[in-house]
Amino acid sequence: MKITEIRDTVVPIQSEIRNAYIDFGLMTVSVVALITDVFREGKPVVGFGFNSNGRYAQKGLLRERFLPRLEAAAPDSLINEEGDNLDPEKIWRCLMKNEKPGGHGDRSVAVGVIDMAVWDAVAKIAGLPLYRYLADRYRGGETEERVSVYAAGGYYYPGKDLGALKDEMRSYLDRGYTTVKMKIGGASLDEDLGRIEAVLSVVGEGQNLAVDANGKFDLETAAAYGDAMAPYGLRWYEEAGDPLDYALQAELSKRYEGPMATGENLFSHQDARNLIRHGGLRPDRDILQFDCALSYGLVEYLRTLEMLEASGWSRRSCVPHGGHQMCLNIAAGLGLGGNESYPDVFKPFNGFADDVAVEGGYVGFPDIPGIGLEAKNEPYGIMKELAGI
Repeated sequence: MKITEIRDTVVPIQSEIRNAYIDFGLMTVSVVALITDVFREGKPVVGFGFNSNGRYAQKGLLRERFLPRLEAAAPDSLINEEGDNLDPEKIWRCLMKNEKPGGHGDRSVAVGVIDMAVWDAVAKIAGLPLYRYLADRYRGGETEERVSVYAAGGYYYPGKDLGALKDEMRSYLDRGYTTVKMKIGGASLDEDLGRIEAVLSVVGEGQNLAVDANGKFDLETAAAYGDAMAPYGLRWYEEAGDPLDYALQAELSKRYEGPMATGENLFSHQDARNLIRHGGLRPDRDILQFDCALSYGLVEYLRTLEMLEASGWSRRSCVPHGGHQMCLNIAAGLGLGGNESYPDVFKPFNGFADDVAVEGGYVGFPDIPGIGLEAKNEPYGIMKELAGI
């Protein structure tokens, strides 16, 4: 058993949107096809991966460092002890050979896209959907057959007025979502409050709405928004300040009593540990949004979960960023608290299986081995062409 070839390509994300910080019109994604010599139904097993959204494609790092290391490794060094499958931990160590500690950023994204492809291949070789494979391996077979999901949207579009914003949120409710998220920080406080109230007029209670500042605010602005939003009783207030400004997060936790969320822009278990140590987060209400595809992959995410539980946190506090099939499988297989969803943005990699509808705020899975990317026609077309199958 061995990896016979690894291919990668770069694909643009189709999103003419912006948040408080960036315009997504030029965003790209790396896609990897990891081809093995294992055959199922007359075709080689291929693991697919992509690097979520919010960070650019990693063509340079993949081709200069990480793919050559994997290609140069002895095949037996990447196989599990039983000799019947690839070993994600061994492959991860191969990828990170001769890498210094720290500097978590684009490197973590490059490793994450390969790691996703590895786990996809591992589950396919085992003949199981990834969430069931993870449940069997780490939770004694206990799994979730459906996962709670919320619709992330409410971006700033050129010329988008309150009527269009309300129509967007109404469309999410029509498609089975019960909780939505919108952006703040890209307009004045007064304008954003008007936008929040417009959305609340559609979704009802504040518990049905989360807001996301994408790290835009200094402490005083974050606190001013918090004071103004407190009466709404929102589901959570997300990433008010820079994700590495733990002191800001800790101070805001003293001043804003409602739930807060952060973590999507922290890319290692060490960064996550510093957040827990120094960020003033509260295990009884706050949400952690680490995205494995951006943070060295599932191998590293398992270390983050171990650290969290040792620090007194429930894994139910984890609601991953990314809105994609990989994090959805992790949420179900490892018993997390839910998953993000992007019904309308970051195409073609947004959302879940084409034929699996969201109902009452929950979504299920296609019953196919691996991550289930084959059940999304548009991205799978790109992946299939890349793999040559």
